[in-house]
Amino acid sequence: QVQLVESGGGLVQAGGSLRLSCAASGRTFSNYVMGWFRQAPGKEREFLAAISGSGDNTLYSDSVKGRFTISRDNAQNTAYLQMNSLKPEDTAVYYCAARLGTVAVTPRGLYGYWGQGTQVTVSS
Repeated sequence: QVQLVESGGGLVQAGGSLRLSCAASGRTFSNYVMGWFRQAPGKEREFLAAISGSGDNTLYSDSVKGRFTISRDNAQNTAYLQMNSLKPEDTAVYYCAARLGTVAVTPRGLYGYWGQGTQVTVSS
């Protein structure tokens, strides 16, 4: 069992930056692939980025590639999502997720553990 807690959301102007954190507890953090997703009102939960347990491999969706960076600190049991050049369409609830394994993957159904989400609002 892995418990995940996101933090770092808030209100930011378009063009600004935020860094989200996801603190994990319960198991050996490096054994888990970490992912970030978001869900806007009326839309499905969308994959954003994933990182392998070692941090050597990352995946990004086309919508955030070049603007968002996923990283992790296994010593601190924490994953991060650095978000730059934010746009109003990035407004959503952001979730971190974990799956036991070594390969970073995109489908949300493959992630068994989820945080409660943190709201990000980008004003124009």
